[in-house]
Amino acid sequence: MFLFTFCYSVTQAQVVSSKKATIHINNKPKIEKDITPPTITLVSPDIKRETKPTIEENILNLIGKVSDKSGINSLFINEEKTEVPNDGIFMARIPLMPGDNEISIIAMDSLDNIAETKFLVEYIPKILSLAEKVEQESRYYGLIIGVNKYEDPRLTSLDNPIKDAEKLYNTLTDNYTFEKENIKLIKDARRDDIINALDDLARKVTPNDNLLIFYAGHGWWDKEANIGYWLPTDARRTGKSAWFRNSALCDYLREIKSKHTLVISDACFSGSIFKARGAFLDASKAINKLYELPSRKAMTSGTLTEVPDRSAFIRFLIDRLSTNNKKYLSSEQLFSSFRMAVINNSDVLPQYGDIQNVGDEGGDFIFIKK
Repeated sequence: MFLFTFCYSVTQAQVVSSKKATIHINNKPKIEKDITPPTITLVSPDIKRETKPTIEENILNLIGKVSDKSGINSLFINEEKTEVPNDGIFMARIPLMPGDNEISIIAMDSLDNIAETKFLVEYIPKILSLAEKVEQESRYYGLIIGVNKYEDPRLTSLDNPIKDAEKLYNTLTDNYTFEKENIKLIKDARRDDIINALDDLARKVTPNDNLLIFYAGHGWWDKEANIGYWLPTDARRTGKSAWFRNSALCDYLREIKSKHTLVISDACFSGSIFKARGAFLDASKAINKLYELPSRKAMTSGTLTEVPDRSAFIRFLIDRLSTNNKKYLSSEQLFSSFRMAVINNSDVLPQYGDIQNVGDEGGDFIFIKK
């Protein structure tokens, strides 16, 4: 029989003695090596078993958390080393290609245990509507000119062009994708005002942008020279130095590299600027196709005749723009919607067509409702 005496306060090897024998007991705890890999938890995207998320954006915003009791030594996302904060929450923005994209997350703890998570994300690019595409890529610019007063007393002042210009300005900015900062309204414009405004547009308008130019005021047609003019407020009856000829406008339309340009003139402006063309759309052509092809179009309130101060052309044009309930309205559709109303309520014959030799390729200016 053995008599043992234990001393629990000793933490190292214990010695137990008796008269018959001495026994050594080792109380040092056994240390097991940590072979548990880190834990990787995805917060976003939400991955469900045997499914893959689909997104419409070309960037994946990845959020997750990595943890391990021995500490995280390194983290790699698609082979790119990523910093891991003390709380273990990581974030990354990953560019995607259309179709399936494999995402790999590898975490290593301080004892070289490794965990890896892989999953697929399908990127399906969003099919943009024309309005969304235009909003992302383009701007609608406008130059709106109204001339009431003339410095030369031999040129009759008018009552309504500025009112008409203001109505059109308000209609476009209230109902369509024209931002106020992109439309210049000039009242009683001098020739230099028109030229400076066109110079400014030539500098800032890009091939993705659209431009509407409107003029209301006196116009003149020189039959012998086959040239049309706008008469700014500083025009003189006895000389043409301050007159603005349609050939100068055509030069600017070539210089301004817009995708679509529409000129609306409530003045004598026909003649060589137009190329003959039918006034109605081929119904089989889609709005998207019309927008895709560049265009240079004009609509005027008359042919080679004088137009009245109180314009049925402007009244019906603004009315059709204001009451339009279509998301997309081409300039040709707009013109055809009020042409007969103008003819039936005035003595003028409104005109619409392509502008010659300035880059028209068969497209059309599209008004887009807000």
